Amino acid sequence: MDRETRVFAESHFRGLEGRLPSRVCPKLDRVDFIEKPDSFSYADFFKGYLLPNLPCVFSSAFTEDWGSRRLWVTPSGKPNFDYLLQNYGDVVVPVANCGVQEYNSNPKEHMPLRDYISYWKEYIQGNYSSSRGCLYLKDWHLCRDFSTEGVFTLPIYFSSDWLNEYWDALDVDDYRFVYMGPTGTWSPFHADIFRSFSWSVNICGRKKWFFFPPGQEDALRDRHGGLPYDVTSPSLLDSRLHPTRDGCGPPLEVTQEAGEMVFVPSGWHHQVHNLEDTISINHNWVNGCNLANMWHFLQQELRAVQQEVIEWRDTMPDWHHHCQVIIKSCSGINFEEFYHFLKIIAERRLLLLAKRMSSGQAEGGEDTGLGPQQATFDIGRIAEVLESVVVHPDFQRVDTSTFSPRPEILLQQLKEAVAATTSL
Repeated sequence: MDRETRVFAESHFRGLEGRLPSRVCPKLDRVDFIEKPDSFSYADFFKGYLLPNLPCVFSSAFTEDWGSRRLWVTPSGKPNFDYLLQNYGDVVVPVANCGVQEYNSNPKEHMPLRDYISYWKEYIQGNYSSSRGCLYLKDWHLCRDFSTEGVFTLPIYFSSDWLNEYWDALDVDDYRFVYMGPTGTWSPFHADIFRSFSWSVNICGRKKWFFFPPGQEDALRDRHGGLPYDVTSPSLLDSRLHPTRDGCGPPLEVTQEAGEMVFVPSGWHHQVHNLEDTISINHNWVNGCNLANMWHFLQQELRAVQQEVIEWRDTMPDWHHHCQVIIKSCSGINFEEFYHFLKIIAERRLLLLAKRMSSGQAEGGEDTGLGPQQATFDIGRIAEVLESVVVHPDFQRVDTSTFSPRPEILLQQLKEAVAATTSL
């Protein structure tokens, strides 16, 4: 990030005046297609799509040098089952049954990749039908378990990735996934975890995306307040079941071809269908641009949990603590871990900034990774969100006596860093 982009971003957030970034998206009638890597900079993406929280599609030219596009795909553009079996055949992978609805998702089982590929071949031979149902390999943590050298190269546009930076620091998990499945597999209507951004590249095959800007999903709720499972279902047109459906405009539709890369903004609900046998690589990620959305999401999740167990509030010891345990179980993170997430990213940015400033390196180019301008922007965003966290009544009930540093001290350090870098 250069200085001009940082100043632009800081002005953008001041202009929001406390409103959520995901709730001020301009109306779109199409999704932009980015054709040429050489003429599209990090600053172009940051200002044009990341900050305003708008989707876009990158052409296959952005991924043409990825090894997976050669090795995982046959000359005819189909999945290279032989290569996948040879290199990953014994790996146990998660597989969802697209034909079975379990709440608003699909039940999963685990099986060796070789068994899934055997099923896939039979499914194709059976004219894309099987008594076992329509099975979709989803959320395979390939990057966590194998070296991805020669598989793909992280695009510079998505390099500010706090979510995976945090989990990599703990060395326990990540939010980098491989999906693969035959024609007809699909992902039900949803918004991404933690209201993260995501990106998705088709290694082979084609996908159909249905996008709904933040807020429009509320008009799709049924009379009980539930979100739809399938936005292509005719039942969605029944006003008795979905009385506010007319308040939602048509979705933005995108057909993603092989090699193309889709950027999914924060809080945009979407549904995705595989139009052909498809393999994709997908990452979820959070940074300073959608951190406030993540914090808002966690507060919403906690309120929902508290409402579910409100009847035990006066009789259950440590009721507030139990609510935090439940939100951790349901959402993967609670208020305590959110603080540790902020702390790890903040301390890394403070350390980088101190080193760069002491060496007199005040500028960082787009192609040099995390530079002082990006670190300064990140610190400012963390400070703003942490200030909201420390005064939240439910966070104040968290035992922070063993936290190092204490949240108030970290917040003060961040504020001092922001003040010291105003002229950077």
